[in-house]
Amino acid sequence: MSTQVPALLDGLVDDAAVFPPGSAPLPDAVAAHRRHRASWYANLVGPLLVPATRLAELADLLDAGERIEVGVIGDVPVARLDEARTVADPRIRVRQVEAAVAKRGEDPLPGLTELVGLTRRANPPGAGGGLTVYAEVPLTFGLMGALDALAAARAEGLPVAAKFRTGGLAAELFPTPAELAAVICACRDRGLPFKLTAGLHQAVRHLDPETGFTHHGFANVLAATLAAAEGAAVQPVAELLTATDPRPLVQLVEGHLAAPRPLWVGYGSCSILEPLTDLIRLGLVNGGFDA
Repeated sequence: MSTQVPALLDGLVDDAAVFPPGSAPLPDAVAAHRRHRASWYANLVGPLLVPATRLAELADLLDAGERIEVGVIGDVPVARLDEARTVADPRIRVRQVEAAVAKRGEDPLPGLTELVGLTRRANPPGAGGGLTVYAEVPLTFGLMGALDALAAARAEGLPVAAKFRTGGLAAELFPTPAELAAVICACRDRGLPFKLTAGLHQAVRHLDPETGFTHHGFANVLAATLAAAEGAAVQPVAELLTATDPRPLVQLVEGHLAAPRPLWVGYGSCSILEPLTDLIRLGLVNGGFDA
């Protein structure tokens, strides 16, 4: 186990190399993931994220004695995700399944009900299945009802959690700091873990000159989540999400480095080295590029 990545950052960044904007070929992504998992910063890295339709390709890319943990991203109907989670190859462990339950403006409850059913089938009582399912819920119509339903399923003992989109190819896919703060606090109030996806390319909130979109920073999210977990209201959480000066964010985060991360499970990034570089520059990770 690496001692250079603090407990607060353990598994923060899932390896989404095959997804846009990086869109690496799967063989290249597997080779890079192998290097990440063997590096000094391995504790920072979560599973390799793979579309459900490409999971079968993994077996031909692995060495005989190799083991790999993956997260399956649903690019097929939920009914077909049952097939994806039951991989016969013992070298491949499906650790999590992630799927959108609705498009923006649609009622998320029908899709959520279907995904909770998948969670039940994947984790029968006494079987110790250990498969976590993340329901990607749009930050629009029906959001709070969906969070209530997820919290109710967790109260039954099901390993299901939320996932939210924080960016994309259109401005409406970037929630405002107030909207994201409200969601973080709503998850806090329900004891509901969550993942994020898209847009978290740098540590601190910034304007992307190519797209003109203002992106959330992952250090902002980390500081905001820590504040929310300690009981902060929506407004101060939103202020942390709005900050463009890294100093108050680092100051807050530094006081929690030795403890596990609350609420926020992590996020997928098409690059591992970019967030790692930012964390080193901010002094939150003690290391250098030796691999």
